[in-house]
Amino acid sequence: MDYCVSPPVVKSLPVKNQKARFPVNRIFCVGRNYAAHAIEMGKDPSREAPFFFMKPTQAVIDASTPQSMDYPPMTNNLHHEIELVVAIGKGGQAISVADALSHVFGYAVGLDMTRRDLQGEAKDKGRPWEFGKAFAQSAPIGPISAVADIGHPADATISVTVNGQPRQSSNINLLIWSVAESIAQLSQYEALEPGDVIMTGTPEGVAAVVRGDVMHGQIDGLGEITITVR
Repeated sequence: MDYCVSPPVVKSLPVKNQKARFPVNRIFCVGRNYAAHAIEMGKDPSREAPFFFMKPTQAVIDASTPQSMDYPPMTNNLHHEIELVVAIGKGGQAISVADALSHVFGYAVGLDMTRRDLQGEAKDKGRPWEFGKAFAQSAPIGPISAVADIGHPADATISVTVNGQPRQSSNINLLIWSVAESIAQLSQYEALEPGDVIMTGTPEGVAAVVRGDVMHGQIDGLGEITITVR
């Protein structure tokens, strides 16, 4: 097929123990999905219905090896948010909680980088969050561990350090909405497709990084990622 301009490059992530890569379709993110993080953001940690936002595929950085990300423009308050990432292998709509995990291809470690000042300004003015969340290089993600190899992690330490100093540390068993519940809820609004990615939320301890900082994130059983801000 001929195109009038060059089509975008397909973003993909490596899969552990496989030659084939995982093509990234859409990136969905679950907001405030750890109670302690909701509290530090000044929000009620009660278990209300989950909400979602999106990032573009241009946000993806293949962090299977140590990588760098550019400090984004128009911000003076760039925050790290370590997250469990879910890779969808089978599509569907109105998926039940009981069936949700059968749609998961695998899991990975990711960072939801946030221009906190822009996000805060948008919230104050009742405007969309896109410029705070949906920017290039804002989703470094490590290699995917396939469900066939590791099953479905439900109890694992999740943490990030900056320049070797601890920042965030929690456990994925503290998710307000589980992976299965998040998939089921999201699929009520939008039919999920193979290649979709869900970033499941971040624990407490989010904080700013500056140029030269080295972020090191990990989830037990899934590995680790290292990102330098330049």
